[in-house]
Amino acid sequence: MREVYSLDNPRMPASIPTQHLILPFAASLSELGQQALPRLDDAQQLPHLHQLLARLSPSRRLDGDEYALSMPHERVLASSLGWQELADGTQPWAAWQAQATGIDTNDKAWGLLSPCHWLMGRETLTLLDPDELRLSEVEARAFLEVLRPWFEEEGWTLVYATPTRWYAAHPSLVSLPTASLDRVIGRNPDVWMPDHPQARLIKRLQNEVQMLMYEHPLNAPREAAGQLTVNSFWLSGTGQLPNQAAPALPEGSQLVTALRAPLLASNLVDWIAAWQTLDNTVLKAACAALDAGQAVDLTLCGERSATTLSQPPRPSFSQRLIGHAQRWLGRPATLPSALLATL
Repeated sequence: MREVYSLDNPRMPASIPTQHLILPFAASLSELGQQALPRLDDAQQLPHLHQLLARLSPSRRLDGDEYALSMPHERVLASSLGWQELADGTQPWAAWQAQATGIDTNDKAWGLLSPCHWLMGRETLTLLDPDELRLSEVEARAFLEVLRPWFEEEGWTLVYATPTRWYAAHPSLVSLPTASLDRVIGRNPDVWMPDHPQARLIKRLQNEVQMLMYEHPLNAPREAAGQLTVNSFWLSGTGQLPNQAAPALPEGSQLVTALRAPLLASNLVDWIAAWQTLDNTVLKAACAALDAGQAVDLTLCGERSATTLSQPPRPSFSQRLIGHAQRWLGRPATLPSALLATL
């Protein structure tokens, strides 16, 4: 899945598919996140976001709650792939992504195994973003080899992909629901462990890995350098592909992930800056596509829900006049903060 596109040709042929932009982490339920929303209402800072809200209208909404195992943007993508009937937390993202990168999934059930650091306080436990480990490939492969025997003796298959993306296959993952990594980062991982018979094996392996990695020689130089240690893992994206071949997203669909990292880190300054970068790139391109006559959908996703904005039916003459006036005055039909607060 690609993140940001530029449109070099302002004239689009009629056969070009609808451009569908999906923006995860467009809003946060945290108090600071809600307080930051009005900063998006400045049309001079985010002119293209305001233009899109003025020119597009709500067409679809996917409601949920912040306690679902899957994030709203994952549910939007699952719907695009035809996985609407799969239960919460059982969309086979690991198998889908592994197959897309050339890994032979062999019609097995897979999960994404993410090495991570569980920050253990006196009364709290917090799973930190695996990207904060800053693992090199050499380090990551070494850690994986340390853990491999503990998994393989239980019948697991482990495959390295990137420093923080390992894939694991095991029969128990066929029907095991798991919480998205994006859902658990910054929160207590114990709260998000599923109440499921197959989860007992996962919990036992987590406990064993925590004991194994406590004061492990691989962690010693990291600790001495003030880096986070690898002391546990999180399993997510579990399941088996409904068909052996992974389905493709509809042509024109684009997942834009620039808002993810700053919001997960509760860095609202960088989150606002990321919005401004998007406004000058992908949202500007979307406005150009609309000007060229291409259909554009914009899906904004928060922690609970997602809403899709599309071009409304051809407006009447008076509606067109109002729309032109709103764009000229820089007044969107809906302020960003009002819309995003509902997500």
